[in-house]
Amino acid sequence: MPNYRCAFVPGGTWFFTVNLLERKNNDLLRKTVRAVRERYPFKIDAWVVLPEHMPAVWTLPPGDANFSKRWRLIKSGVSRVIPKTEYRSDVRKAANERGIWQRHFWEHSLRDEADFERHVDYVHINPVKHAIVKRVIDWPYSSFHQYVEKGIYPENWGDDLDLTVAGDD
Repeated sequence: MPNYRCAFVPGGTWFFTVNLLERKNNDLLRKTVRAVRERYPFKIDAWVVLPEHMPAVWTLPPGDANFSKRWRLIKSGVSRVIPKTEYRSDVRKAANERGIWQRHFWEHSLRDEADFERHVDYVHINPVKHAIVKRVIDWPYSSFHQYVEKGIYPENWGDDLDLTVAGDD
């Protein structure tokens, strides 16, 4: 078994990849994230919801490093509302777990502004990288649209981009 270690940096910024079964419940996910953010604030720097996973970049408030609690609350909040129709392995049944979410998530503490920008770009290019759409602007479940509205990205950003980040699978 791997020795899983997290970098807990109060007020830090992290890149996450969280795997999920399906994205049919985007409204429920948004509502749950909003509720968690009211109780345990965090800034969503970038987020894309794809059919099987969600890459995201979050920044926590100064003095707070507990991103795991936030993910646990998001996962459990969504899981409690979705009808129990998904396949569950014997292991998940024995642990009384749903089959909606992967147990863990991949996280990476961002080191500096260049690392932050690379990961935000990576989050936004994901729908194209996974051949879900041809253009970044065409994927509706993305913070990319907010970046375009703010003038950070042009609408055609990513049309000729090839991004990779260490740890990408």
